[in-house]
Amino acid sequence: MANHKSALKRIRSSETKRLRNRYQHKTTRTFIKRLRESTDKKEAENLLKQVTGMLDKLAKKNVIHKNKAANLKSSLSRKVATM
Repeated sequence: MANHKSALKRIRSSETKRLRNRYQHKTTRTFIKRLRESTDKKEAENLLKQVTGMLDKLAKKNVIHKNKAANLKSSLSRKVATM
């Protein structure tokens, strides 16, 4: 266990950030799944806009790698374009 006040605070803040990152990552994965399963082009375009923003935010915060975000955006936009 940590002995210093600052170390205890770091443990608390790290846990808070971990839970927030986990929630945002899971939410993004759910939206990606919904986008992949959609058949309506109009709905898919709206979802793509949302998912792109979510992926950018996760990549900016280093929750996922920036190249992974780029690859996901590319494959999803290709899917929407071929609908």
